[in-house]
Amino acid sequence: MTNTTLAADVCRLILIRHGLTDWNKVRRFQGHIDTPLAVEGVEQARKVAQRVGVLAEVRAIYSSDLMRAAQTAEPIAQVRGLPLQLESGLRERAFGVFEGLTMDEIQSRHLAQYQRWRAREIDFGVSGGGETLRNFYGRVEQTLTRLAQRHGGDAIVLVTHGGVLDCAYRTTGKVALTDPFRPELPNTGISILRYQQARFELESWGDVSHLSRPE
Repeated sequence: MTNTTLAADVCRLILIRHGLTDWNKVRRFQGHIDTPLAVEGVEQARKVAQRVGVLAEVRAIYSSDLMRAAQTAEPIAQVRGLPLQLESGLRERAFGVFEGLTMDEIQSRHLAQYQRWRAREIDFGVSGGGETLRNFYGRVEQTLTRLAQRHGGDAIVLVTHGGVLDCAYRTTGKVALTDPFRPELPNTGISILRYQQARFELESWGDVSHLSRPE
């Protein structure tokens, strides 16, 4: 990942999943619940900041307004000397009654809903305020498009969540919304999209080389 000069109508979106949380370790659904980074996640945030925070092309840094994403984005903003802008459109999908439960607990307590969620029913929302897949994807696509159009000719950092990254990948047309997602979504993985001529194109995905680099 190198500094580049972008055409005035092109935006480079540097997408970063938040650092590891204790709930990630046990596969506990977070959704809109505000969970902090684990100790390992704080270290991941420091390393990803060293990697992307010094890129001269970066002109803005956005984060989901949930704590785990903002904690990951703050070191990047500090290294780059830019304000951190919180963006609710970058929030994880709302999972209703699934939130706070592990996968095993969900299957035990809400099996019928779990099966519909796993089947990727596009207009199904988990009870208790869960977003439908259609609405969630629409929110993410609209947010990414709005921010990309605001920053033509620049690169921007967006710190967000696994579900948002899933949707971001699908904006390129490589995977249908109803199909399972195969690429990995590692914590503090760096993925890059380019927005030009009203289209998203995939540049790279899930780079975590910064986590193993010697210091």
